[in-house]
Amino acid sequence: MSATNDSLQLPICDHTPTPYEGPTRDEVIALRHQYVSPGVLTYYQDPLMIVEGNMQYLWDEKGKRYLDGFAGIVTVSVGHCHPTIIEKVQAQTGRLQHTTTIYLHPAIAQFAEKLASKMPEGLTRSYFTNSGSEANEVAILSAREYTGNEPVIALRNGYHGGTSIPMGLTAHGNWKFKSNPQLNVLHTNPGYCYRCPYDLEYPSCDLKCAYDVKNVIQYQSPGEIACFIGEPIQGVGGTVTPPKDFFKVVYEIVRQHGGLCFADEVQGGFGRTGHHYWSHQNYDVVPDGISMAKGIGNGIPLGGFTTSEPISEVMKNRIHFNTFGGNPISMTQGLATLEVIDEQNIQQNALEVGSHLKNRLLELQEKQPLIGEVRGLGLMLGVELVRDRKTKEPANTEAAAVMEECKNRGLIVGKGGLFGNTLRIKPPMCITKEDADFMVECLDEVLNTIQIK
Repeated sequence: MSATNDSLQLPICDHTPTPYEGPTRDEVIALRHQYVSPGVLTYYQDPLMIVEGNMQYLWDEKGKRYLDGFAGIVTVSVGHCHPTIIEKVQAQTGRLQHTTTIYLHPAIAQFAEKLASKMPEGLTRSYFTNSGSEANEVAILSAREYTGNEPVIALRNGYHGGTSIPMGLTAHGNWKFKSNPQLNVLHTNPGYCYRCPYDLEYPSCDLKCAYDVKNVIQYQSPGEIACFIGEPIQGVGGTVTPPKDFFKVVYEIVRQHGGLCFADEVQGGFGRTGHHYWSHQNYDVVPDGISMAKGIGNGIPLGGFTTSEPISEVMKNRIHFNTFGGNPISMTQGLATLEVIDEQNIQQNALEVGSHLKNRLLELQEKQPLIGEVRGLGLMLGVELVRDRKTKEPANTEAAAVMEECKNRGLIVGKGGLFGNTLRIKPPMCITKEDADFMVECLDEVLNTIQIK
């Protein structure tokens, strides 16, 4: 058992990490400083070095254990080094690692079939990539080719990736380079009730934020658009969870103006919200396409875009190719991950443990004035910290301090939001209620030590 102090202890774990014999932490830092782009950032004032993982836990080079409350940025869906997945991937690695999709291999077809079984009716054709950014590139290309229109609408405070078009879709200034063009991309209001731009309250607001998309189309486009793309729950934006009918309104207006509707499920998919397999299902809408990555492969570089047969046909308009999309290793790991989600009731665990965790966080909000709002579904949760609950002044430096102190006690959490003041709690979906209790107790202890700036 790893103890963080006399009163706070991580749940018991029966995994014994292998003694680390690689370069020292200082050597790794020196190598990074000399050879790795400075754009490759690290968390924490004193960067954390992770050398081993097992299910929901991680170990540093000294053997200290941590509960992973961020899942490698919402990527490890069923657990680090899940034994069932590792076994299947190791077998495939010893047989064939790469050929590209110009030759036949069963893994890509089997994985696509499994994905189709999880999709809304009619979404049956998948195009595989290495990342969510690439998946969103394919989505927007498909929409523009299919509709013949160019304008694309995304949500403010949203994040869709770091390549050219997805960076344009992203409406979050911290992630946008000045030199990157934003061609024919328009942005409308998200359903961010806690920071409503109209200073209204739901439901008396009549969803003014959702109806804003009509103004954007009428005033900023020719009146016909290619598509709308949105995260059903905004991840990087701080786990922003819109009102129930928000996407119904947006989808209806978009379709009235010739546009397709796409759901970016890179962070919210694969059972993470508990109630449904896809996060868009919590809003009773059916998209025309779904982009995916992160949890789709439990940590392997893998993304994809699934749409209808007619929309998928446009990818034949020219030659389009992704060398590693459909790679036998990534397809094997993706398929194995989806099988584990089903066979081990991972979605149900996300619902039960996530509900328990959210309820406890709501209780914590009652005693900790720094907590402005607790939001999210399942194991996709956010805790927005504010210096004053009336003014809602973002507590960004305090959030950074909370992360530091949690790390010191054996808990890893993320942060998000425009001001970096929202704690992102999105662990591997295999965590237990004991893990959830440790998270809350750790946060409680840490928040008691934080001085409001």
